[in-house]
Amino acid sequence: MKLGRVIGTVVCTQKEGSLEGIKLMLIQPLTEKLKKTGDPLIACDTVQAGEGDVVIYEGGREAALALDNWFNPSDAAIMGIVDRVDVTGGQR
Repeated sequence: MKLGRVIGTVVCTQKEGSLEGIKLMLIQPLTEKLKKTGDPLIACDTVQAGEGDVVIYEGGREAALALDNWFNPSDAAIMGIVDRVDVTGGQR
């Protein structure tokens, strides 16, 4: 799983049938120290996250499996809202 921050929503007037009723969110990937990394991406929201929330998300086939209808074209899905991140141990 990866960390990200919800930075917006995506509104579609039409979308693939397996994604009907699924909220799409724009998320910015983050490092374990909550610093931006990489480009923003669109993820299906399975936990009712909101703008500004730090979330955990998964990509690839695992993202599609997070939705009720497993046969969908999702590349990323939000799977949890993060309350706190504690980093311990050596430096990276």
